[in-house]
Amino acid sequence: MLESQIIEVNGTFLGTVILEADRSTRRFYAAHESVKSLHNSRFTQTDNPILSVTCVFRRGSQGRGGMRT
Repeated sequence: MLESQIIEVNGTFLGTVILEADRSTRRFYAAHESVKSLHNSRFTQTDNPILSVTCVFRRGSQGRGGMRT
């Protein structure tokens, strides 16, 4: 692991994005049930994993009376 970045929304830890050895691919490791569908997803340099994970989390939270944007 070369580098990692935590993704959280309003104090809820969603997971971590890890830079792989090729230095261009990032992989998401989900920690929160609402974003498990993205676990092990790979993102290229042009993708925005934070935006993708946050959107999935917020979509799931809306159905449970949670946070809304």
